[in-house]
Amino acid sequence: MVYIPSSSRYSNMEYRRCGNSGLKLPAMSLGLWHNFGHASDKTNSRNLITTAFDAGITHFDLANNYGPPPGSAETRFGKIVHTDLSGCRDELVISSKAGYNMWDGPYGEWGSRKYLISSLDQSLKRMNLDYVDIFYSHRPDPDTPLEETMGALDHIVRQGKALYVGISNYKPEEAEKAILILKELGTPCLIHQAKYSMFERWAEDGLLDLLEDKGLGCIAFSPLAQGLLTDKYLNGIPQDSRVATSGVFLKESNITEEVRVVIRQLNEVAQSRGQKLAHMTLAWLLKDERITSVLIGASRPEQITDSLLALGNTAFSEEELALINSILK
Repeated sequence: MVYIPSSSRYSNMEYRRCGNSGLKLPAMSLGLWHNFGHASDKTNSRNLITTAFDAGITHFDLANNYGPPPGSAETRFGKIVHTDLSGCRDELVISSKAGYNMWDGPYGEWGSRKYLISSLDQSLKRMNLDYVDIFYSHRPDPDTPLEETMGALDHIVRQGKALYVGISNYKPEEAEKAILILKELGTPCLIHQAKYSMFERWAEDGLLDLLEDKGLGCIAFSPLAQGLLTDKYLNGIPQDSRVATSGVFLKESNITEEVRVVIRQLNEVAQSRGQKLAHMTLAWLLKDERITSVLIGASRPEQITDSLLALGNTAFSEEELALINSILK
């Protein structure tokens, strides 16, 4: 069946300016981390992308090692772009990253110039693209001078292989140095991708203030804490859950009774707002104007459309915020 994009795809999505740049991102972006590789059903992968695009999600986030196996998410996404979205490349923001282990030997991870440039070349080949919109240094490298890593990002933009560059998983001190180096090179850092949720709040300890001061955007990944911040685990571990089926990233040991008590209390707040817990969790991030976008993941198209319901109520009263903070402490 030939896919025809919805003519109303932009009508219900909120787009936020990324820092001081000219680029806007959808309030929700789709991450293709761990359920989009060769091991996944091709038809379902296609439906994930088309459902997202029809909903106004224009930003698709990848990395060199996404799959499984590593690289396969980019390969599959590239095929979908060149078939179903063949006439829509200028409507898409496609991002990729390099920093974690991708291939054997001394040049297959971290932040050297050789690795970053080689990795992006491979990513572009897998996706059959001339450029990505955003390319990230996926993590800081303690053994490579930051000037080398940022110099590689600057070079990549000047080559035309990326329109913008960003950093991910950089603590405030590291981020400030990276931002300054890129500014001096003449290639401003666009965005920081940080792990941020109700259960992971380190970004509040100086990072968000720094990004606001320097004019960068912020995109939050793992906003639902691998599913903990949903109603899935309120009363136990479902047999079809990620914990029961793989337990790779979220383990049964993470879901203690103490954690369940917190989740149940948060769920009561969400119900008082007329929301599901997952919707309130996403809205809680988006209440902050410094958050450009939140990265949602999905294994089924209906999970995407469900997540978008969070956009219907992103306002919180002072009383609600105080109650949520008291629960999380």
